[in-house]
Amino acid sequence: RRVPIVPAAVLNDLNVGDDPFIVPDANLGYSTCMSASNSRVHEGNVGAGSGASIGKLFGIEYAMKGGIGSTSITVQDSVTNSTITVGVLVAVNAVGDIYKDGILLAGARTSDGKHLRNTVETLLSINSSIFNKFPTGTATTLACVVTDAKLTKAQAKKISQMAHDGFARAINPVHTMSDGDVVFTLATGLFPVSDVNLIGIMAAYVVERAIVRAVEQATSLPGFPNDSDCQILNSSINRILTCEYWDLNPPSCFT
Repeated sequence: RRVPIVPAAVLNDLNVGDDPFIVPDANLGYSTCMSASNSRVHEGNVGAGSGASIGKLFGIEYAMKGGIGSTSITVQDSVTNSTITVGVLVAVNAVGDIYKDGILLAGARTSDGKHLRNTVETLLSINSSIFNKFPTGTATTLACVVTDAKLTKAQAKKISQMAHDGFARAINPVHTMSDGDVVFTLATGLFPVSDVNLIGIMAAYVVERAIVRAVEQATSLPGFPNDSDCQILNSSINRILTCEYWDLNPPSCFT
């Protein structure tokens, strides 16, 4: 009996929008395939990114907008003389914060909703875990890596593993029990490649960049500001604010 290599991947965004029962079906999937083109991929609040959010650990009311991101990179393989391209499409709906080049870009907001907090530093400062109060299965980042290199099934699996480095560079915390993070790798098999490590490194790079683009290209929804709406404080002030916790007004989901 054959088992599908890619059985399914879903993104939970039922807490965003007015109607939680609007879900994709077979007809929507078919029309999406029929509308495929070679034009630039739309990013931000489109497709699976329409209701995506980030920085949810302290309550959905303090989250920010996630979305769809895409980017690619092309490198010359000097051994095979092949020009190899690796691209990615990613849907960012993470429980954690988003970082760009190591700097906090977007994520959980402070109790006044106006500034960014640092989720990891806040968790460490309170010396306890609150993940058991966060609904499981309500956050995830999904990525599809595509390359024109020729790969075996085992090599594609390895590239998916290496691509997760991009998650770790752009999301913190990442790969939590509340996240369903996954990477799928597809190969068209057009060009030979001398070193699969090169493809994996390229995959991690584009995944990291696409995650950032997903947040930067997202537009605000009611209750879900985008990265440009939230004032980013300088590191010294921000470090003080990250120690703030919900001593006086805990989110309703924690009570």
